[in-house]
Amino acid sequence: MKLARTLRLDVSDQNVFEHPAPSGEWAISGGFEFSDWGQGELKGKAKQAFSNGWYSVESGGRASFVGVCSITEGELEQLRQTLAQTFVEIYGAPDIDAAYPVACEEIDQMRTMCEDFEDNTLLMVSRTLTDLGVEETYRTRAPQDASLEAFAVHGSYE
Repeated sequence: MKLARTLRLDVSDQNVFEHPAPSGEWAISGGFEFSDWGQGELKGKAKQAFSNGWYSVESGGRASFVGVCSITEGELEQLRQTLAQTFVEIYGAPDIDAAYPVACEEIDQMRTMCEDFEDNTLLMVSRTLTDLGVEETYRTRAPQDASLEAFAVHGSYE
């Protein structure tokens, strides 16, 4: 089974997201957070999170990039429980029993998408707000296509 982990390829996430996700956390699209947003909410760092931020299940932070990798059934179940608890504590779900199936669906959607890619494939998300709601599109960069020069920050320590 596969899922994706957040990646920090440079320091930009620190600058563009209100709550940047640490590198290495399990990630899903997280579009649910914006389901009732309108144009008025799309400002500043919130707009950045909406436009291109993946959601870290562990911290609730956002990341510009995620990488596909293997996940165990045990890790997957822990993520389901964590996300269900987040839905209760932060997003107003009435209880774990109501939140758990929704958490499973969110995670399974991401898991299904990741199964189509080889390990270390980079994924990027783009969202737009339409009359019908939030529309998400995804871009990928295969491991052999992503050279270090495309992402490395070059400079000196001085």
